[in-house]
Amino acid sequence: MSKEQYELKQSEKEEKRKKEAWSRMIERLVFGAIIFLVIAGFVFLAIKYKGSSPEQPVLGMNAVSASDWTKGDKNAKIILIEYSDFQCPACVAYEPTVKQITDEFKDRIVFVYRHFPLSQHKNAESAAMASEAAGRQGKFWEIHDLIFENQKEWSEALNAEDIFAGYAQKIGLDINRFKDDLNLKESKDKISGDSRSGLEAGVNATPTFFLNGRKISPRSYEEFKNAISQAINNP
Repeated sequence: MSKEQYELKQSEKEEKRKKEAWSRMIERLVFGAIIFLVIAGFVFLAIKYKGSSPEQPVLGMNAVSASDWTKGDKNAKIILIEYSDFQCPACVAYEPTVKQITDEFKDRIVFVYRHFPLSQHKNAESAAMASEAAGRQGKFWEIHDLIFENQKEWSEALNAEDIFAGYAQKIGLDINRFKDDLNLKESKDKISGDSRSGLEAGVNATPTFFLNGRKISPRSYEEFKNAISQAINNP
């Protein structure tokens, strides 16, 4: 083999090596881009369906609707919304704290209760319907308290509606009207509307709280109080 032929062969080998190296680099770049797009997609979906972050309010979670059940001043600048399920043990556990908060802050805030009955709780929707029926006679909060206080009595009962009727009688409702209102379409639509708004905001468990549109997860009365106090002092 002549020197010229040897050098030509070496040049061809070097060119081939460069092409292979370039090809591997392109493959790595393409693979990296695919991984990036997959991760970005997951991040996008997580942000989209999570509902809220401490920095960004959830659209629609900082306003009170005409159909909402409220305590406090409806025109208050501080809006605390709870998505709740009457049959949820955690909701019962939070009730004393929520009551303490509403008693302490009174008209400085508006507290909003919204229905979010979970499918695994067989009597949760019936309890929500009973509360709506009582609300039509102006006593939503009275039966709300009784339903929560006596959760163990009715949660697995086969005759939950009869038990709720007993609560209605106890708080002085027109019992016949109450029974007639237990299956009203308007009440079913109200409960479905509450649940739908919760799902759109990323609610997937109960209780879930929003303070001026931001999802919060207070673990104690003090954390609840501090969050609300900060919102009042830093509007």
